[in-house]
Amino acid sequence: MDFILQPWPWYVTGPLIALVMFLLLYFGKNFGMSSNLRTLCTISGAGKFSDFFRFDWKTQQWNLLVVLGTIIGGFIAHFYLSVPTDMELNPDTVASLRDLGFQNAGKSIVPAELFSWDAVLSGKALLILVIGGFLVGFGTRYAGGCTSGHAISGLSNLQLPSLIAVIGFFIGGLIMIHFLFPIIFN
Repeated sequence: MDFILQPWPWYVTGPLIALVMFLLLYFGKNFGMSSNLRTLCTISGAGKFSDFFRFDWKTQQWNLLVVLGTIIGGFIAHFYLSVPTDMELNPDTVASLRDLGFQNAGKSIVPAELFSWDAVLSGKALLILVIGGFLVGFGTRYAGGCTSGHAISGLSNLQLPSLIAVIGFFIGGLIMIHFLFPIIFN
C-alpha cells in the first residue's frame, strides 16, 4: 500500500505513458485534452454559430472518457491516495517565492495564495483567470493542440509541428516565470 501512496517513479510512469501512446497509435487515435472542449461545444450546439464545431463528435466519445477518467482519477488520488508531504524545492526558489508573497512555498503542491477560494474570488485573481483562460484557449487553437497533445502524442508521432509547439511552450513558460510572474505578484 505504501507504493500506491507515494509518487510513482519515472521508470514506472514513463513506460505506462509509452504503453498508452502505443495503444492509441495502434488504434489510430490521437491524444489531447483540448480536443474535448471542441467536442463538448459541438454537443452543446456550437455548430450553429461556427463551422469549426461542425463535425461528427461521436467519433470522439472515447476521448470524453479520458476526461472523465482524469477527473475521477484526480479526485481519488487527491482524497484517498495522497499523503501530506513537503516539496523538495531549491532553497533559492523557496526564498524567491517568499519574496513574492508565497508563504507556504515548498510546503504544499499548490500555493493557497493562488488556489484558495479567497484568492480565486479576488478581483486580481479573476482578471488573471479570464486573461489566462483566453490566452490558453487562443494558444491552443493557434498551435493546433494543447501541451499534452503536442508533447505526448505529437512528439511520439515524430511530428515537427509538435516539436516546434513544445519548444514554444517551454520558451513561453520561461518568459512567464522569469519576467511576467514577478510583475504580477510584486
